[in-house]
Amino acid sequence: MTYTERDEWEQHYREGKGWRRLGERERQLLAERAPVPEGGGRALDVCCGTGELASHLARAGYTVDAVDFADSAIARAREEHAGIKGVRWLQLDIERDDPAPLHTEGYDLITMRLAYPFVRDRGRIVRGLGERLRDGGVLVVITPTVENTPSERRGIALDEDEITLLGAGWETVERLDADGLAFLVLREPGTS
Repeated sequence: MTYTERDEWEQHYREGKGWRRLGERERQLLAERAPVPEGGGRALDVCCGTGELASHLARAGYTVDAVDFADSAIARAREEHAGIKGVRWLQLDIERDDPAPLHTEGYDLITMRLAYPFVRDRGRIVRGLGERLRDGGVLVVITPTVENTPSERRGIALDEDEITLLGAGWETVERLDADGLAFLVLREPGTS
């Protein structure tokens, strides 16, 4: 499955499909590498799908903007996580829409989980997300890798060259393993 069109994503979520559940190792790494700043922090969950990660971040103490371009994903997220406080669910195409609804004072944490391989203009999007980080903020990209993905699903995974490109221009890139997923922690975006 390598969806490229919005209607494919809309159907995916309308049919009740989702993604790999947020794992304990991912939760642990988020707590270690992106702890909530004292007094609370602000997070942006890009391509949030049905909202599991956004809800986890809100429970941890972040105030979260959770965005996805699929209306059906946002509808499910609102329904499935109705009791969670501190999440603002926004239907927004991170590649095409005006980012005006996003928090103007920046974010302490920006996450993109299981979505990066689907982004078309990766360099522009990663640079733009870097510009939205507050001083000391972190971008976390969690993604399947080729070596841990069956060949028929290669379209949803990154190879080593793609991972290297993802980290280009960042002062610090830390790569960790989250049960077979690459857990990439990017800090201090470059100005180029």
